Amino acid sequence: MPEPIPANDVGTTLAMAVVSASQAPLLLLDERLVVRAASQTFYLTYGVAPSIVGRPITEMDGETWNLPRLRSLLKAVLSGGGEVDGYDLDLVRPGHAPMRLRLNCDRLDYGDGASIRLLLTVSDMTDALAAERARSDLLREKDILLQEVQHRVANSLQIIASVLLQNARKVGSPESRQHLTDAHQRVMSVAAVQKQLAASRLGEVILKPYFTQLCESLGASMIADHDQLRIEVQGDGSATSAEISVSLGLIVTELVINALKHAFPGGRKGVISVDYHSYFEGWALSVSDDGVGMPGADERPARAGLGTSIVNALATQLSATVEVVDLKPGTGVKVVHVESGAEAIGQPRGEDVAAV
Repeated sequence: MPEPIPANDVGTTLAMAVVSASQAPLLLLDERLVVRAASQTFYLTYGVAPSIVGRPITEMDGETWNLPRLRSLLKAVLSGGGEVDGYDLDLVRPGHAPMRLRLNCDRLDYGDGASIRLLLTVSDMTDALAAERARSDLLREKDILLQEVQHRVANSLQIIASVLLQNARKVGSPESRQHLTDAHQRVMSVAAVQKQLAASRLGEVILKPYFTQLCESLGASMIADHDQLRIEVQGDGSATSAEISVSLGLIVTELVINALKHAFPGGRKGVISVDYHSYFEGWALSVSDDGVGMPGADERPARAGLGTSIVNALATQLSATVEVVDLKPGTGVKVVHVESGAEAIGQPRGEDVAAV
């Protein structure tokens, strides 16, 4: 026969009433681990009858709950020497699928030295954990597919670049050859962008190594004598989203290609500098050189070239402005993004220089 349940103190009576009315799967236990009250949700979730009240938890559901780890945890909380907060436990019931339980247990001490109770929350995490495993499996599959796509994109870009270079060598027209060579360089730059982004396993791309690798690719394909020309990459440890980094990388590509093509005619020595810094108010990207400088007004083309149009379009997408400065010697192009509400950008966090 179940032992009678005394209700000789206001605290216990109130706790029993709260537990019985709770929407959470709760048990109220005494110092002997006897169930004093249970919520309706507990009955429904674990398929036990109200007759469990007045019996030890270890006898519940044919001693299914007589688990050594559970007993040890509850006794540790009773003694005041332990806590149970988000502890996972497996429950195996005959004729049912295994369940993963998450336990939270609080010690209720009413201050009279005898009326110590345990409030035990038993949450069924089986479906939630199964859904989490399914999500993890799906993400793993998507990651494998993404790697395969990136591999194929890289191969396709290499094939396109090779075809363009071969055709550039075959055509007789210098103008056509130059157009094909420019196209080859742009495809190789996009391939370098793709390679750097594919190597990033995070949601954000650290910009300085990204620009460094990009400029190394440009230098390898366009600089014949690295003692004559070199590219320096300066910047802080800023990172940004993959989407923004693609646009920034394409801007760097166009500006560096333009400097390599026009700033150092006749074997002139020089340096191209790429610089990126972030600020609380925004960011600034600049590409400058110490070459021959800007052409005179009468030497400038009537309309902007393809590279300039690309840079302006990308800057517009980034809500940034483009400024071209005659450095005397050389030319500088600065792309600046100022956050909404800010008037100007402040001081950078510091810089680091890498020679390419």
